[in-house]
Amino acid sequence: MMQKSIKDEIIVAMKAKDPLKTNTLRGLTAAFTNELVATKRKPTDELTEEEALGVIRREVKKRKEAATAFRSGGREESAQKEEAERALLEAYLPAQMSSEEIQKIAHAKKAELGITEAKDSGRLMGAVMKETAGKANSEDVKVVIDSFF
Repeated sequence: MMQKSIKDEIIVAMKAKDPLKTNTLRGLTAAFTNELVATKRKPTDELTEEEALGVIRREVKKRKEAATAFRSGGREESAQKEEAERALLEAYLPAQMSSEEIQKIAHAKKAELGITEAKDSGRLMGAVMKETAGKANSEDVKVVIDSFF
């Protein structure tokens, strides 16, 4: 399971005296525990792979937003730390689909649903996101869908 391998990597990072990796992965295990508690399970339980990936995606998104906020506030050093943590966490996510792959799926779904107008783009977005199921970033899917209309 992903939780177990991340806990093992914390030990390796501690032995390697890598504070960035150690602290980032400790924060991730805390997020896993919070997810378990939020879903009314024991903190000692294990998340499914899909749940764990969902938590990692949320943590990556938080780091991205924090880096943007720090940059707009003129705190470049903090923004770089957030970017480093984001890069570290992204390594645990499956590879994202390319724009071309997303376009193929979006074209197929557009034809399947019979969507011809921009007002139905939300329905198309939902169908494509369901089809890609975590293998594509929602921002990338939105760019592809917006290019249709």
